[in-house]
Amino acid sequence: MKRDLKTPLPIRDGVSPSYLWLQGGPWPDMLAFLAQQFPHIEPAIWIDRMRRGEVMDDRGTRLQPDSPYRTGSRIFYYRELDAETPIPFEAHILHIDDHIVVADKPHFLPVIPAGRFLHETLLVRLKKELGFAHLTPIHRIDRETAGVVIFSHNPDSRGDYQSLFQKRAMNKLYEALAPTLAGVEFPLVYRSRMVEGTPFFRMREVAGEQNSETRIEVLERRGELTLYRLMPVTGRKHQLRVHLAALGIPIINDPFYPVAQPGKGDDMSQPLKLLARAIGFRDPLSGQARYFESGRSL
Repeated sequence: MKRDLKTPLPIRDGVSPSYLWLQGGPWPDMLAFLAQQFPHIEPAIWIDRMRRGEVMDDRGTRLQPDSPYRTGSRIFYYRELDAETPIPFEAHILHIDDHIVVADKPHFLPVIPAGRFLHETLLVRLKKELGFAHLTPIHRIDRETAGVVIFSHNPDSRGDYQSLFQKRAMNKLYEALAPTLAGVEFPLVYRSRMVEGTPFFRMREVAGEQNSETRIEVLERRGELTLYRLMPVTGRKHQLRVHLAALGIPIINDPFYPVAQPGKGDDMSQPLKLLARAIGFRDPLSGQARYFESGRSL
């Protein structure tokens, strides 16, 4: 199996170093390249990071502002944020063994670092707590969605678990709270063709060969609202959110579908009513039936 990329910098406070491949370009030295590559970071900040030995090449050499730009090499550095909004909700570990970690993620916590989130992510929090240098999610759920997420921490067996998702051998159960859909018989199987939409963070449905499928069941009627069980056969981005919105029953508190709402910033008072309730599969190493369920509710 493919092993993790070797890095000359250690994990720091749960954060693994980032890296860049150096492509052909006109830069005379590393500072000139970094200043153009990251225009939002002042050159003085890069100079200070280099002075601290926090920018290295793939040979483990500490890079200096006047170090030559070497096409074809890699550089390693730490991503840093000036300020990060605390997310006051905790994840819970459901299972740990020699190969995987299973966590129960709260709403609003991203799975991996991106954009304005670094330390306030499930991956970095778990690395800090467990000290697993090779921890990597083998699937993801949206920041707005709560529930079960599986991580690999053993590079030798990671591909075995990832292949279960590629083969659709993971049985995923979700729950969603949405308006009651009258005049329709359940269970219902909904299929459509989904493609990237506008803005970039949304998906949309178009005519053509279907590439997404969800089975929908009713769990509990709550007057004008219904708790649905959702079983995605495919795993398209935002698939469950798009499918329920297309049926005229958008998930409660969905800021993207059917219409993108103005950004709520740091408002965490109205979580998306979508929960990754459980994942079941046959373990690719032991053959044992595995089932992990979230302790959260909608």
